[in-house]
Amino acid sequence: MSGSLITGPDGLPRCPWGLEAESMADYRVYHDTEWGRPVHGDDALYERMCLEAFQSGLSWLTILRRREGFRAAFAGFSIAEVAAFTDADAERLLGDTGIIRNRAKITAAIANARVAAEWAPGELDALIWSYAPEPAAAAPRSAADVPATTPESTALAKDLKKRGFRFIGPTTAYALMQACGLVNDHLKGCHAR
Repeated sequence: MSGSLITGPDGLPRCPWGLEAESMADYRVYHDTEWGRPVHGDDALYERMCLEAFQSGLSWLTILRRREGFRAAFAGFSIAEVAAFTDADAERLLGDTGIIRNRAKITAAIANARVAAEWAPGELDALIWSYAPEPAAAAPRSAADVPATTPESTALAKDLKKRGFRFIGPTTAYALMQACGLVNDHLKGCHAR
């Protein structure tokens, strides 16, 4: 994110990344209807964790535009189903043009499902949400006020790694926290706040 609020053609003020260009309608819809809204459920949080990991080093728009491909390739992000993936499934995913074909990210997604599959229902949700900080006293006024990491995201990443999760560092953990509503980083005055 960079800059301050931008007013869209519909007259609504948005975070600047939510309306960078008319060609990025996908960003606008994601910004307006999903980002920063609370997400619960093990499979739903596993999906967001996977997508944030696949986004690492890439544009989020790339992930958004391939999201349905990811869902098809990863069995709707059902933890139980992905945990049962075999080496043949990993090879299949490496050839799937509907997703990001990165071996380390694919194997991490499968390994993370295997870890989560061993947990009780609701345990992943409870763990992630246990790191939600107290709501900020003031909304960020510009993108410069939005951190890339926080003590909570650093602790969450460390805890997940300790439990066997891969490809989740403090920055990815914070992006997950933003996307899933653990924090509200919509700028002050943004209509989605």
